Amino acid sequence: MPAAARPNTKPPVAPRDAAPRVAAAPAKRRAGRPATAVLDQAVITSAALQLIGKSGYDGLTMAALARSLNVAPSALYNHVASKRDVLVLVEDHLAALVDVSAFGAEPWDEAVRRWAWSYRDVFSKHTPLIPVIAVLPVTDAPQTLAMYEAVSQGLREAGFPEERIISSIVALESFIFGSAFDVTAPADIFDPGSMAESTPSFTAAVRSLAEQGHEKPADAAFSLGLEALISGLGALRR
Repeated sequence: MPAAARPNTKPPVAPRDAAPRVAAAPAKRRAGRPATAVLDQAVITSAALQLIGKSGYDGLTMAALARSLNVAPSALYNHVASKRDVLVLVEDHLAALVDVSAFGAEPWDEAVRRWAWSYRDVFSKHTPLIPVIAVLPVTDAPQTLAMYEAVSQGLREAGFPEERIISSIVALESFIFGSAFDVTAPADIFDPGSMAESTPSFTAAVRSLAEQGHEKPADAAFSLGLEALISGLGALRR
């Protein structure tokens, strides 16, 4: 075959001045924090409540909470310093569930009654929190402070002396917190067992209570104690 007719089998050569092809660089991540925060106190509180519901308070650890949020523990510590801080967030969330709507709308004693029953019922499901919150300041706990404000205002309007209002709330809370534990107490908690004969008065009282057939003895005890407190506190009013 003549040379002029032969096909050109060599690959084309790029001109010497042609720019080499460069793969497109991936888009760089924008510097700085994300536009929206991955974590905040509301998200942490919600995750903590879900973890408590699944694993109980013993299962609420900082490591487990971080895993449930799919974040590193260090990210969690940017918002809460310890498990105790998480418990404060949970407590403040629960305080918003306590019914204070009767204060300012109904007589003070009925308002206290409704508040106390609601308070006990909410925290009877979260008794591990009680030893923590009983000694924690309420600083920067908005829902808890809102609850105390409603109760304080109601007692003030009912004629309670200013200097007796907080003491009255503490007295009621002490009873409410103890009663919250009683809700989950075993039915035979007062069974004297083999000591029945040596404790005749106590044993007779326990049997008498059982014979009354209260479906929920804890409710009967709470009602009795609460009414006594309301009656006694009522004498403090002007």
